[in-house]
Amino acid sequence: MADFSNDAGLWTARAVGASAGAAVSLIYLLPKNRREAASRFFTGLACGIIFGGPAGVWIAERLALSDTLSAFETMVSGSAAASLCAWWGLGILHRVAGRFGR
Repeated sequence: MADFSNDAGLWTARAVGASAGAAVSLIYLLPKNRREAASRFFTGLACGIIFGGPAGVWIAERLALSDTLSAFETMVSGSAAASLCAWWGLGILHRVAGRFGR
């Protein structure tokens, strides 16, 4: 299993992965307005930074890549995946609430 210490490089990997996941999500399904885009981007960024490590370890173990991937690669992939999932969840909830709230 990878060692996730308080290394500046791993914090950079978290931020890069989370930003990439949020950006891909924004490009894949465009938001309706700037407020929705900002809220989903920053939620994805926060979730990617917070849950990037556990998500990366889980993905690496499921794909049997734990011994192959470095800590940086595990963190980037986990942060991107967590950010992408958070964005989709928030986007779906936002649109459902908007539809039924009227």
